[in-house]
Amino acid sequence: MLFRSQSRLMRLSTRLSLKFERQSVRNFGSSAYARSIGGQRRMRILAGAIALGTTAFSINYWADASKIKNNELRDSAKAPVSPFEVVKHDKENDCWVVINQYVYDLTEFIPMHPGGQAIIKANAGKDVSAIFGPLHAPDVIEKYIAEEKRIGPLEGHMQPNHVCTPLTPGETADDVARKEELRGRLPDLDTLLNLYDFEYLASQILTKQAWGYYSSAAEDEFTHRENHAAYHRIFFKPRVLVNVKEIDTTTEMLGHKVSVPFYVSATALVKLGNPEEGEKDIARGCGQGELKCPQMISTFASCSLKEIIEAAPSKDQVQWLQLYVNTDRKATEKLIKEAENLGVKGIFVTVDAPSLGRREKDMKVKFQSPSSPANSKKPRTGSSQGASRALSTFIDPSLNWDDIAELKRKTNLPIIIKGVQRVEDVLKAAEVGVDGVVLSNHGGRQLDFARPPLEILAETMPALKERNLEDKFEIFIDGGVRRGTDVLKALCLGAKGVGLGRPALYANSTYGKDGVQKMIEMLTDEIEYDMRLLGVTSIKDLGPDLIDVTSLSNRSVEFARDNLYNAVYEKPEHVEFNPVPE
Repeated sequence: MLFRSQSRLMRLSTRLSLKFERQSVRNFGSSAYARSIGGQRRMRILAGAIALGTTAFSINYWADASKIKNNELRDSAKAPVSPFEVVKHDKENDCWVVINQYVYDLTEFIPMHPGGQAIIKANAGKDVSAIFGPLHAPDVIEKYIAEEKRIGPLEGHMQPNHVCTPLTPGETADDVARKEELRGRLPDLDTLLNLYDFEYLASQILTKQAWGYYSSAAEDEFTHRENHAAYHRIFFKPRVLVNVKEIDTTTEMLGHKVSVPFYVSATALVKLGNPEEGEKDIARGCGQGELKCPQMISTFASCSLKEIIEAAPSKDQVQWLQLYVNTDRKATEKLIKEAENLGVKGIFVTVDAPSLGRREKDMKVKFQSPSSPANSKKPRTGSSQGASRALSTFIDPSLNWDDIAELKRKTNLPIIIKGVQRVEDVLKAAEVGVDGVVLSNHGGRQLDFARPPLEILAETMPALKERNLEDKFEIFIDGGVRRGTDVLKALCLGAKGVGLGRPALYANSTYGKDGVQKMIEMLTDEIEYDMRLLGVTSIKDLGPDLIDVTSLSNRSVEFARDNLYNAVYEKPEHVEFNPVPE
């Protein structure tokens, strides 16, 4: 019944006048997610707005769904501001914007915007609610916008040409409608068999902007692909005649016992895929089941740190903060203190991003830019370069080893350096006195042709053992992990924990918290099966004697093709969407 109602809505939307088309797509694209995770009430509101064809249609679903605290900061005593007044303030030195029906003066905030100056300048004098919601934590206005810069409530609504939309270049109303329809036919969770199923489904239903940001990697994406391919060059040497009736996947990370030997790595802008709950659903998925999985929370999370911590179902759930060091070091210290007070168990300092890489797939899907023909002819200087570029100005490129030592003096929490890519830097980190490192190249999103972390891991553990550091210094790894066998190979080489970033994004974007829980259960099942077949019963039994790494660095080796075998081999297929209801 709900699906048929939605189909009627889509048919109605196509009959709206052209001047409302961009707004209709904006609201439709976000309402799809609402329906799939329980937003039926807002769907009915949207249906009424479309049927009326009035200015009520300009409701911003994403902002409404977020229930953000910014709404509580409105001063109803202030005089209403007309749309005509707002559009007058459309310059860099006089910049007003509308967020959720309230007007703000961002003129003085432009230089300190964590997402860069260009995106604010490009949208001065406009309603930016649609692009604000999925990209900002709910306490950002409270933190950054002084009370006197909160001008007043908007009187009525902005004209359509002064309303930003999350619709991305190359995405038509038909594209959005098709994704709406597919999201309504997502298969039952129980029919999914592996992590690739989540990725396939996400590729079909996410907006161009979300998919472009999540899936992109640096330049030609060789490192991104090599991260995964490296696992294919290690083979097992299983034990036999071992009692493997009972399997224990528990382990310790940074002094805390955890159910599984992997964790959800930090990823930014999770609300691009899950507009309602974002990182909060990852927190819930990591803790609502029998298996408890650690969660690393991004500095660039689209929910506040407090919201994410409070969303965790279990009080003893392990959550870490991934830290980008701000050019304003006081802001960084404040964030660390907040993390300490909220019960975060460790700080993972990202060091492989003095600037963000050239992620061309993401760069092609640009943020909202000026729409006037005159502006479109001018060369752009980074004003519209995708989500990655919009975040990069927040990060301090001067970060160095002395800063790491200083950070360690600022907190009693464990400090782990994330993004180490050579053995020499692992040893330097141990010398500085941090508690561990994450061998990572940012999922292949930074320097293309950086080596896969698995290769670095194979070289790192012997060097640590030579110096008797292997038991005093924890090594984590991420990038390219999709199977339980991948996790076991990394553990055999000496990793303490294995991070998954994109798989969690895709699970959360398609099924929310239940998808994240399913991902954890799915990967743990694979690990348990593979441990039995490998002849081990606990994580501590895993070691280098169980793997053959002789081909690990042979990236260019070509295997002879078995044409007869390939001719009859039946390729595995992705999960299928449910059929269209009759």
